[in-house]
Amino acid sequence: MAALRGRYLNPGAYLDPEAFDAETNAKIDRLADSYEMTGDEFRTGLRNLQGASMAAGGSNRLNTPDPTIPQDLGAAAFFDVDNTLIKGASLLVFARGLARKKFFTVGEILQFLWMQAKFRVMGKENAGDIASGRQQALQLVAGHKEQDLIQLGEEIWAQNMAERIFPGTKELADKHLRAGHEVWLVTASPVQLAQIIARELGFTGALGTVTEVKDGKFTGNMVGDILHGPGKKHAVLALAASEGLDLERCTAYSDSSNDLPMLSMVGTAVAVNPDSELRRIAKARDWEIRDYRRTRRILKRYGAPAAGAAAVAGGYWIKRR
Repeated sequence: MAALRGRYLNPGAYLDPEAFDAETNAKIDRLADSYEMTGDEFRTGLRNLQGASMAAGGSNRLNTPDPTIPQDLGAAAFFDVDNTLIKGASLLVFARGLARKKFFTVGEILQFLWMQAKFRVMGKENAGDIASGRQQALQLVAGHKEQDLIQLGEEIWAQNMAERIFPGTKELADKHLRAGHEVWLVTASPVQLAQIIARELGFTGALGTVTEVKDGKFTGNMVGDILHGPGKKHAVLALAASEGLDLERCTAYSDSSNDLPMLSMVGTAVAVNPDSELRRIAKARDWEIRDYRRTRRILKRYGAPAAGAAAVAGGYWIKRR
């Protein structure tokens, strides 16, 4: 696979993927082909970047790097959120919080919970149900003000979500930051909620599923991909091409075999709290495996000092590459 060295697109080019000239389109097609995707799939990833940038107020970068840390340009870490960084489904936690704050009607919440119950009964995700569930979630926010969702989401983060962080995974992300690497969240949850998490944790930015916004309100229409499975790969490649990241020097973290497309496109893949299928594949490919579920149980039962010791014992040091 080709490593991305230098910027493949002009700065800001991804902000208008419909306006690419012939030279840029040819460059996109060649790059996409080297990563076993079509040019149209890559352009869809670029639309996710456009949506993330608009949701963040014009820039995908949510936090400024520590000026005292030399930046290792081109190196980045990509973290899945659900059951990798945070215990459980982040969207479900946010939806419950929004229901308590009367953001949704009772009928809307019952519809959403029915879909979540279906996923739990089935015991695993599949692409069709994920797509259907996310589309229903997008429709739930139609007509609501984007700023209202962000404001309530920040409150829900502080009240219900921050305590669900896996300390070991957070420490991995912090080590990347201390090494001068960028740290990005890549999740199927709405991009506004992903950006709240990234901003609060001091990460570089976040990519998530994008809902169209017009006149400050959600339309219920999706922009780009649902960031699940191949959708994450499309968005990460678009980000790397736009920001000059070298994917051979990047690391990806996930708990789910559904994220194999993203895990397989970077130089280093790490299985965190892996499902059985990802654990099997990680062992076969000699990938690092980290399981912090026990650490979180220690934190809940014995407090932060014991959990911190367990996280250090179970973690590993990120070396500058």
